[in-house]
Amino acid sequence: MSDAEWAVVRDVLPVPGWLEGRGGQLESYCHRQMFGAVRYLVAGGITWRAMPADFPAWDRVCAFFRRWRDKGLTAEFHDRLRERVRQASGRDTEPTAAVIDAQSVKAAASVPAATRGFGGGKKVNGPKRHIVVDTLGLLLAVMVTAASVTDREAGQTLLARLRERHWRITRVWADSGYTGRLVDLARDAWRIALTVVRRSDDTAVSPCCRRGGWWSAHSRG
Repeated sequence: MSDAEWAVVRDVLPVPGWLEGRGGQLESYCHRQMFGAVRYLVAGGITWRAMPADFPAWDRVCAFFRRWRDKGLTAEFHDRLRERVRQASGRDTEPTAAVIDAQSVKAAASVPAATRGFGGGKKVNGPKRHIVVDTLGLLLAVMVTAASVTDREAGQTLLARLRERHWRITRVWADSGYTGRLVDLARDAWRIALTVVRRSDDTAVSPCCRRGGWWSAHSRG
């Protein structure tokens, strides 16, 4: 990371317990090195063992990431960055509207059976990722299932998680894969207006939505 990037990241990093005298494992590498290594791995799509020698040892980086993930620090860091981006765009830190969608991904035979399955609609054999984003396209909730799991089935779990973490959301846009009982369930159980937007509807869509997500370009949620 550049100095400017690190200055932004450093300001929103969660503080590990050992730095505040609350116990925990002392970290032997600086956070900038570790975050730079994890960022390189994610951006390059490499394995842990393929970590270049310029970074700390791959097993140390992997252990650092898993420790922060398991303690919820990675999610907290992500949420803080999202709040910064929303503030910079003139939005409230907490969204009031969102978009839900899913995408099946072809997978090799080595992918675990728990996240594989044949999706009849798209004719895809592999996992399916279910994602909820705000109206800026920033991630709010995500889950991975087999491709055979329908959007409506996964939507129940994902909307429940969404309501728990982002209580201000009252409207979620979706495509026709989320019609039926889920619309009533979202209204009655979570007080969310699940609005199904069909392709034939006359809805203004921003350029970024056309690249993989979509929602009303006029929403300010």
